[in-house]
Amino acid sequence: MLKPLIILTLTIAIGCLPSSAKETRPNVILLLADDLGYGDLGCYGNENIKTPVLDQLAQQGVRLTHHYANGPECTPTRVALLTGKYQQWVGGLECAIGTGNVGRYDDAIRLRAKDDLGLPTAQSTLIRHLKQAGYRTAIFGKWHLGYEPKFNPQSHGFDETFYCIGGGMDYFHYLDNKAGYNLFQDGQPVSGEGYFTDMVTDQAIHFLKRQTKDQPFFLYVPYTCPHFPFQGPNDRQDDPLTLDSPLWNQNTAPPEVYREMIEHMDRRIGDLLGCLNESPEIRSQTLVIFASDNGGSGSARNFPCRGIKGETYEGGIRVPAILHWPGYLTEGQVSTQTSMTFDFSASIAKLAGVETQDLDHYEGIDIVSHLRDKKADLSRTLFWRKPRGDTVWMGVREGNWKLVAQSDAGSSKAELFNLEDDPRESVDLAEEHPQIFERLRDSYSRWETQTRAERRGRPE
Repeated sequence: MLKPLIILTLTIAIGCLPSSAKETRPNVILLLADDLGYGDLGCYGNENIKTPVLDQLAQQGVRLTHHYANGPECTPTRVALLTGKYQQWVGGLECAIGTGNVGRYDDAIRLRAKDDLGLPTAQSTLIRHLKQAGYRTAIFGKWHLGYEPKFNPQSHGFDETFYCIGGGMDYFHYLDNKAGYNLFQDGQPVSGEGYFTDMVTDQAIHFLKRQTKDQPFFLYVPYTCPHFPFQGPNDRQDDPLTLDSPLWNQNTAPPEVYREMIEHMDRRIGDLLGCLNESPEIRSQTLVIFASDNGGSGSARNFPCRGIKGETYEGGIRVPAILHWPGYLTEGQVSTQTSMTFDFSASIAKLAGVETQDLDHYEGIDIVSHLRDKKADLSRTLFWRKPRGDTVWMGVREGNWKLVAQSDAGSSKAELFNLEDDPRESVDLAEEHPQIFERLRDSYSRWETQTRAERRGRPE
């Protein structure tokens, strides 16, 4: 009788544990491209750019066709990723921080005047939650969440850091287009040698080789590719790019260089995943996520979407996204579920066993479990707002309906689209469906009013 009683006691004890203790908490590798267009990968229909590694990752995992960045520019999406909430709650970060630490709209200008433009360390973030859950954390790549030393990624809880502090820089000499030095490690400028895409990947591989199955890890690799300046891996020159070089123009990339940048990133991601595959036990416990921080610039292929980076038309915010976790996510899925960057944050937090009271902080959905369980698509309402100067781009999607609006000093324009019938946003239906138009506009207005009125930690 003793042995059955012991087994029964253990079974009852295990049943009383929280679900996070019963299941292996996954490692997470989050790969983020910079300004990659919706149609820039082979698995999204591009026949000119060869991306066999990411194509295979999609074939063996899940490819999302209605995934959105939280913002149409770099900084806003990165804020939402780390906080798990709309970036509008933070203040000053609804638009990309300008080169050299420049605020580009009223709230950002106000904060910059106080040397306070960046992601405050007082903000509750995914990184801190993962640290509390026992994760080892690292970032190798682009930061773009504040130039001041108090905003560096190590101050936010990352154990290991190597990063570009601003929006873009010479891939070989690490200077931005105002001659500011951008290469940092653990809060300090460091010297380096090599192509930044390679340096970032090599750092990530070195990190991976030191991990064991005994402690879960979160590895964040935000590439600068294919963000300007447009330089391929073999384009090194003895001197930095001149400040007036046409390669700094985001909308006029030489097509062959643009292609080479993405294909090289794909190869290096292959090296990173190859390192991961050397440890089958760790690989089976690792969720890999790939996405872009916003839509592509005028140099990208955003087909079939209208618009480019900076706008709230689909081309500015709809991005490629791939998830892969062997044995957990079914191979070969193509999902039409509407999703957003901060859904990754919510998923990671839940899978990592973050405390229940902290999970309430996240505004996204657990998209990973949703895909694992192959649930029917949820109808969601998602919002976008991006101010720069006197111009504000706005957007709201409710189910298949989408409202896009742009306002400037003294003028405004708003359009309504049905994305199911018109994915290219070519036919404005505002006059044909005035009730839907007003409903979406009112919904957006309530959201905007709430986030601006209840902004946390950054008083007016």
